[in-house]
Amino acid sequence: MTQSLNSINVAEEIFKPWISEHRPAVYYKDEVWSYQRLYEEINKVGNALLKLGIGRGQRIIMISYDTTYFFSVFYGAMKIGAVPIPLNTYLRESEYSFYIEDSGAALVVVEPDIWEKIRRCIPDNVKVMALPGETEDRRVVRYHDIVDEQSKDLKPAKTFADEIAFILYTSGTTGYPRGAVHLHKDMLVCNVNYARNVLKVSEKDKFYSASKQFFAYGLGASYFAFANGGSVVVTPEKVNAELILKTIDKYRPTIFFGVPTIFNMILNYTEWQKYRLDSLKFCVSAGEPLPPSIYIKWKERYNIEILDGLGSTEALHIYISNYPNESMPGVSGKVVPGYEVRIVDSEGKPVKQGEIGEILLKGDSVSPYYWNRYYETKKKMLGEWFRAGDLGYVDDKGYYHYAGRADDTMKVSGLWVSPIEVESALIKHPAVYEAAVVGVPDEVGLTKVVGFVVLKSGFKPSEELAKELLEFVKRELPSYKCPKEIRFIDEIAKTATGKLQRFKLRLMLQQEMNKDKK
Repeated sequence: MTQSLNSINVAEEIFKPWISEHRPAVYYKDEVWSYQRLYEEINKVGNALLKLGIGRGQRIIMISYDTTYFFSVFYGAMKIGAVPIPLNTYLRESEYSFYIEDSGAALVVVEPDIWEKIRRCIPDNVKVMALPGETEDRRVVRYHDIVDEQSKDLKPAKTFADEIAFILYTSGTTGYPRGAVHLHKDMLVCNVNYARNVLKVSEKDKFYSASKQFFAYGLGASYFAFANGGSVVVTPEKVNAELILKTIDKYRPTIFFGVPTIFNMILNYTEWQKYRLDSLKFCVSAGEPLPPSIYIKWKERYNIEILDGLGSTEALHIYISNYPNESMPGVSGKVVPGYEVRIVDSEGKPVKQGEIGEILLKGDSVSPYYWNRYYETKKKMLGEWFRAGDLGYVDDKGYYHYAGRADDTMKVSGLWVSPIEVESALIKHPAVYEAAVVGVPDEVGLTKVVGFVVLKSGFKPSEELAKELLEFVKRELPSYKCPKEIRFIDEIAKTATGKLQRFKLRLMLQQEMNKDKK
């Protein structure tokens, strides 16, 4: 899709084809919302926002659990030309304060229980709407009080394909989040490129995502459903293995979206046999590379493929992917139709086949800029190309292999070492539940590889086990890639999307080294 001044309102474009039919759109708890009901609720929310004085281009912070009301607010805002900004529901007050200030939001739409935690950080000039639930605060406009009285009819704002539609903040694997701006065309582009070309979705598909709707990855599971006349299952609770398995068993989705941490969690859940997963055609994984051992164990247990892929908030969804019936363990896949990928060295020159380099991406769903981040935009958006911040290489069959974040991959003895490869070797050991690998300078300034390990239940940290793990990895990998030290920890820091925050582990080691020098 090329640049266009054609009038496109994504909320209208996605829902309009299906509203005359009473087909199911959303499964939420024991409710089933039809397309017609959801469309009418979207219109009522749009009218309510107009009544609150919210207009075209104004930002709306959304702090919403995965419910039907997430969709009515998100699409209702875009239908009037406003700009919704979904946020993680598990943040601290200071973090919400940053997002509200950074975005210049005119309205905060918030869950009542979260409002009680953040009320002090909302400026007086910012309006507040509370989603359904108990709240008596006079400052807050309650959702049903204003939405229920509105008309079910709403003419869409005459927005354009290249006009800002919504903002998604990056998950912060390497530092402070940035607001990736997305346009009214972007979801439509991802739907064609990935959902239709790769997943081959249809109106018969029912989607369920363990990643929440406030993430680009989880959001895709719902708009892929809506744009094709399918349906989506949403649960407001924080996920765990039991909840996910119960949800799949009850609602019988055809496609499940998860991250490697989630698949590993399910594989280690002892009562997995109580639940049916046979409705699934396949699963999708992103966020972090899927270790081969998890792919193999999942397929052996359930006879279901996991299609690993590589995407980003800036790209809006997956742009390198495995394909159904063609997936393989240990590879990210091939370039999704509609995108172009280059792998380059530090000078921007193409690397040889098989060599690790930085991934550059080109495609019409890529964010054009970061909100209020002029210099970071210049560094990352290179004309039509986007610096994804990821490293990888392509093999002789055209398959792409992920090699970690640009600031995670380390050079040892003059050779590049991907933490992903070492972590995948570590978790093959029967005692290891999770692993993270980082590189830090040793006493003479050379890079030392350190492995952090979370043990499975029934195993205890010991010097003997650490030595056993080191020897185990040496049998799996060349010596220069092997950790020089194993550390046992209770938990590995992650973003809310499940991505490992290796920079926190590096910082901890560096602080220890600084103390030793004093």
